Amino acid sequence: MADKLGIFVSSDENWDQLLKTVRAAVARDKELIIFFTHRGTYLCKRPDFSELGKIVEGHGKMSLCLVSLKAHNLGDENTSIPGIANKDFATQARHGELIEETDRYLAL
Repeated sequence: MADKLGIFVSSDENWDQLLKTVRAAVARDKELIIFFTHRGTYLCKRPDFSELGKIVEGHGKMSLCLVSLKAHNLGDENTSIPGIANKDFATQARHGELIEETDRYLAL
């Protein structure tokens, strides 16, 4: 893959933009690293969240902040979220890794 695009999702207001960006990145053979935190964790409860997971599959990984998930009463480390493995329930340290590992970085 050519390079890596990091997407930091801290808002629940940019779903359409997130999908468009991810589709465009995949079409350009970019590797994706997406991290959901704060209100961005609400997106994982959307009925169409699995669509995002299907697009990202084979083109990168998604993870989310477990502290935010718990703080917003959306679940815990045993919650099943399409496209996010239990090992990808993380802390803000994962956000730091995203910054270090990516060539480009987008915050939504």
